[in-house]
Amino acid sequence: MYIYQNANWPNFIWDNKSLLIPISKVRNLQGKLIGKMEAIGFSLREEAMLETLTLDVLKSNEIEGDILNPNQVRSSIARRLGMNISGLIPSDRYVDGVVEMMLDATQKYKQSLAKERLYNWHAALFPTGRTGIHKITVANWRKDENGPMQVVSGPIGKEKVHYQAPPAKLVDNEISSFLEWFNSETAIEPVIKSGLAHLWFVTIHPFDDGNGRIARAIADMQLARADMTNQRFYSMSAHIERQKKKHYDILEKNQKGSMNITGWLQWYCGCLNRALETTDETLINVLNKAKFWEKHSATIINERQKLMINKLLDNFFGKLNTSKWAKITKCSQDTALRDIQDLIEKGILIKESGGGRSTSYKLNIAR
Repeated sequence: MYIYQNANWPNFIWDNKSLLIPISKVRNLQGKLIGKMEAIGFSLREEAMLETLTLDVLKSNEIEGDILNPNQVRSSIARRLGMNISGLIPSDRYVDGVVEMMLDATQKYKQSLAKERLYNWHAALFPTGRTGIHKITVANWRKDENGPMQVVSGPIGKEKVHYQAPPAKLVDNEISSFLEWFNSETAIEPVIKSGLAHLWFVTIHPFDDGNGRIARAIADMQLARADMTNQRFYSMSAHIERQKKKHYDILEKNQKGSMNITGWLQWYCGCLNRALETTDETLINVLNKAKFWEKHSATIINERQKLMINKLLDNFFGKLNTSKWAKITKCSQDTALRDIQDLIEKGILIKESGGGRSTSYKLNIAR
């Protein structure tokens, strides 16, 4: 029996005692993080927020097996938040749609969540009206025209049904109940409410596709309410993606049988705890970039060079050579070589081992 078939649906229950320590840890880390970020200054906070939001958008989509271009995501976020960031590139409408949904949820967290707003998010996720090659109902609840909505895995002929959602005819009433609860003031601890909202929405599964991404956006919206700020410095989706199999297993387990969802909330709090603990990595990267540019504030560096240095500071993938430089900065290889030689003379780049066509370059960390 799925939980929505339970006579007590949707009266979820959980063991508050078993969640007391995890919630206390989360709340303590949230407070420390906000205090730490307030102390580092506006420009660094802005950079840290850009890094976090980019990671959150990328990982929320990777959970669904959808790989986005990181540079497009970063550029789309920066433009929509009015950040003055160098090296922005054009982003396609699909990336822009995903970004618009996430920013609407986290930047406008105080606004009520309504059906029309959910429709707008869904339309942003599927600008072509299709998921892959399949046409879907967009900006409206699913119709179940091809049978019940099921979460299925395995090869054709050997499929395993992990979950079957409520019939389409029940969706509108189910969502109405969910929204009334989500928008109301309740005595539920705000972090617990975030985990509960995630589970409740994805259990209703109101759309043909995109339910997981929208559920995570709703959870992030509630976390912003818990933090009482639209500044995001940790990514829940990044840690869900790291434990993707565990995520689906615990979700499946808690969508069946009892209304007791303590196991789901324990897992959710643990995931959030790890997300908060790893924010130091983002902060270290941001501070390293700030120190570098402060040190070279008087150094003459052109826009192509700034673009490539920032990419190297952001953990550039693979080896940097003249061909990659030319391709990324859209210049000739001769110009790329002149840019590189100039930075070598200024002590910013150094040659890696090897020569000839295999010559590659890296940042001079000692600088």
